[in-house]
Amino acid sequence: MSDSLALLNPWQRGFPLLREPFAPIAAALNRSVPEVLAGYAALQANGSLSRIGGVFGPGAGGAALLAAMAVPASRLQVVAERVSAHPGVNHNYQREHRYNLWFVMTGRSAEAVAQAMAALEQATGLPALRLRMQRAYRIDLGFDLRHRTAPEAMPAARGAAPIADADLPLAALVEEGLPLLDHPFDAWAQALGRAPEAVLATLQHWLASGTLKRFGTIVRHHELGFDANAMTVFNLPDALVDGCGEALAREPGVTLAYRRERAPEWPYNLYCMVHGRDREAVLAVLARAVARCGLQSHPQQTLFSLQRYKQTGARRFRELPTSLSTPLGAPTEAHHAVA
Repeated sequence: MSDSLALLNPWQRGFPLLREPFAPIAAALNRSVPEVLAGYAALQANGSLSRIGGVFGPGAGGAALLAAMAVPASRLQVVAERVSAHPGVNHNYQREHRYNLWFVMTGRSAEAVAQAMAALEQATGLPALRLRMQRAYRIDLGFDLRHRTAPEAMPAARGAAPIADADLPLAALVEEGLPLLDHPFDAWAQALGRAPEAVLATLQHWLASGTLKRFGTIVRHHELGFDANAMTVFNLPDALVDGCGEALAREPGVTLAYRRERAPEWPYNLYCMVHGRDREAVLAVLARAVARCGLQSHPQQTLFSLQRYKQTGARRFRELPTSLSTPLGAPTEAHHAVA
């Protein structure tokens, strides 16, 4: 395993929730703590590591919405930059379809997300499909990075009780990411006015209850060689969606699976994602999953991503910047790369 993967792959789950969490990682790698911290800093600098933090389960709090726009090719770059400029947008991709711009808007409430979407539609002059999630079957991208696709089924999604108001500041820090310090949880505790032991106990409770799906390294897959990802959508009778979604979630190679609302001109209600190192491997996973889950006869489409305009952490718990006025076409800090 390469040095980069040794720091990332084993610690996507089971990251040490200790006051000195990097010490056991250093011991496992026969490195010093300063070397480990420097390694993580380098991985953040090159984009492979998004953050060390948590993936929250469904129902933990905040709101998110998948949206899609049909953008004329001549306007795609300008509109994509405008969408990416909104701090509530955490993913923004071009995909192979007439609806060619797909993004996720996040916020602290459904109302905030709806307002942000209305503002983007007004700014671009383009309507957006609003595809609200109804049920998550699998929503975690923490898979073994040593293969062409996810090698085995991952834990199924489970609901979580909403985070208590008193713990929302901690949730915002988890979303932002752990500082690369010898005692990072002490820094969080000091910022929150709490004891480090109390912070760690809350994180442990969130993991045990499903509020956190995992706590650990959150990677950017493209930078690690996963250059192909495909979203496949199915139009199923409503009575069949949950059974088929649960079956998809058990399929090796399927990284995300969820049910969403239909929209005008968009009849699809079941979605799955496959991330892979090449298109051939992704299509092989999809062919096997479709056959094993009995989905061959249902209308479906597969949309590979062509360009990644933005990929950052969600803002379900963090406040948005006070000023959101970015002129149409203004530059952003989005990542421009095939994904």
